[in-house]
Amino acid sequence: MGKNYVDIENDHGETLRYRKHANGRGLIAHGAKVHATAVVEAGAYVEPGVQIAAGAHIGRGVWVQDGAVIGANADIAPHAYIGHGAAIGAKAKIGVRTHVGDHAVVEGGSLIGDDEVITDGERIATDRRGLRLAA
Repeated sequence: MGKNYVDIENDHGETLRYRKHANGRGLIAHGAKVHATAVVEAGAYVEPGVQIAAGAHIGRGVWVQDGAVIGANADIAPHAYIGHGAAIGAKAKIGVRTHVGDHAVVEGGSLIGDDEVITDGERIATDRRGLRLAA
């Protein structure tokens, strides 16, 4: 049986250990909290301090930066980027290759399309069709 972890050197020369999540085999850094019912697909990286709630789905190639919070049953499509300290609400859907900036907030139930950019610190809410609601 192979190892259930991978050691990766970061930009500062420090070696970080990532374990493979049981649901999907994505890489979870030491210090991240991922609920057992969440799915983190292979090729996804979850950095230290991240919290991922029950039923969330993190697609292939997604990078979730340190301190981000992903709500229950949120769905992050492949190759999205979730910035430092960002918050994705429960049942929110983030599209393919979408970039959510540092400390941005996507309200629960929001629908963010493919290839969108949510800027650093932006707070966004949409209806079920993806139309932005007034702040």
